[in-house]
Formats: sequence, structure tokens, C-alpha cells
Amino acid sequence: MTAWHPGLYVTATPIGNLDDLAPRAAAAFRVATLVAAEDTRVTGRLVRAAGSTARLVSLTEHNVEARVPEVLAAAEEGVVVLATDAGTPGISDPGARLVAAAHAAGIRVAAIPGPSALAAAVSVAGFDAAVTVFGGFLPRRSRERRRRLLELAGPNRMLVCFEAPGRVSALLADVADVLNDPLVVVCRELTKLHEEIVRDRASALADRFANSRGEFTIVIGPTGDFAAGRRDAKELLAAFRRAGAQRSAAASEVSKLTGADRSDLYRWWDEAAEGGEG
Repeated sequence: MTAWHPGLYVTATPIGNLDDLAPRAAAAFRVATLVAAEDTRVTGRLVRAAGSTARLVSLTEHNVEARVPEVLAAAEEGVVVLATDAGTPGISDPGARLVAAAHAAGIRVAAIPGPSALAAAVSVAGFDAAVTVFGGFLPRRSRERRRRLLELAGPNRMLVCFEAPGRVSALLADVADVLNDPLVVVCRELTKLHEEIVRDRASALADRFANSRGEFTIVIGPTGDFAAGRRDAKELLAAFRRAGAQRSAAASEVSKLTGADRSDLYRWWDEAAEGGEG
């Protein structure tokens, strides 16, 4: 049994299937005096279903700084739960700032683990990668998004990101173009009635999910041959060029990724410019 002490309890909630609410998470709601959540309407239904009478306060991107003193004061005296609309708090939501403030104030912080779209997507992706990188929501504009993909993706690593349904196809098209069309796993509506988990090349999935609805978690597999050797430095430099990067920034990044000499990279860039490439 859990011994409940005053503090901030970072509590995971279901990402779709309500049967995934852990017994200890339900118990935390019942003993809490206050629950902070991004959308109190969504979380409130779950809190009441667990039999809790805790007060709910919203914690959004716009009010998190103002809310922190109130929430921390409550956590000094009793059990406070930090929840999110779905999944584990602190992952692409404003809860991370509250947790940081609690640590800084010397307030107890505890985790009540459970559902996470990030962990669920990685578990069903099937990529044997040494490193997992979480990109959150990538930039909306293609140029910035492509540049970010080049910064985050790579050999022996998988990149996980969230995306809104209207932008999934464009994201996958950019992945195919700048990363040499790697294998990708698209997870749509995880744990929900219409769950879809599909693995294929990015180019094939771009068309498939062009008009799909729901919540998406996307796992981009290792780029493999794209960055496997020095010969790929030229291709990678060209990809940065297509993504709109500046010459010096692109040369610096490609040099770090491949070990290629910067003087060679500058020369290749200039040759491409003179030849009208990109």
C-alpha cells in the first residue's frame, strides 16, 4: 500500500482506453486535495469517476507561471496530483515547469506511472536503436520542420514525435525527402476503438494518412545507409540545403554528424550553388 505524504504526485492517465487507469492513480485522485490538469473538463470526469472530491485547477501554457504558487502551497500541506488530458504529464505539456518549480522549492515529487503514448509507440515500433529521441511536436512550417528532422534523426536512433492529423501527410513527405525515405511507424488513436499501427516507408504512409483523423504518434526509424559513411556527407549537406539551412550552419552540423572536413563541405556547397542545385 502507498503511504501518502504531502507533495506533488505526477500521475499518468489513460490515453484512450479508460480501463488503463492504474489502481494507484485512482487512489491518488481520491486522497488528493487538489488536482492540476491542462483541461479540467476532461480530467474532471476521470477524477469524479475515481470517487475523488478534490478541487481541480487548470494548468495551461498560458497560466502555468501564475498557477505555480497556488499549487505548490497546496502540495506543502497535502497530496496534489498533476495530471494531463491523456498519458503521462511533463511530456509536451506545461506540467514540466510545475515539476521543476516543486523541485526548486524542496517539495516532494513522486511518480505514479502508467499510460504514455511515447512509450506505447516505441514498444510497438520494432526498431532496434541505441538511442530514442523525443521531438514533441515538430515545427509547423516545412522548412523549419525539415531542418529539425535533420538535427534529430540519425543512424542507430529512432525519433518519436506527436503530430496533428492535418499535418501528418506533410510531415511524412518531409521525412521521405530529407531522410532518404526511412521506415516509419504511424500510431493513430492508440488504445482507442479505431487504433491503427502501421509500419512502412515514409513515402507510402504520406498518402495513406493524408485525410485521417485522430491523435498521432509517429516513430521514425534509424536512417541507416543515409548517414552510414563519409560518402553520405555530400547527400546530407544537400538535404540541409533543400531544407533552407544557411551554409555555415549546415556545414557545422554535417561535420559533426559525419566527420567530414568543413573546407570540403563549404566547397561542395559552393559548387552546388554555382551549378544551380536546390
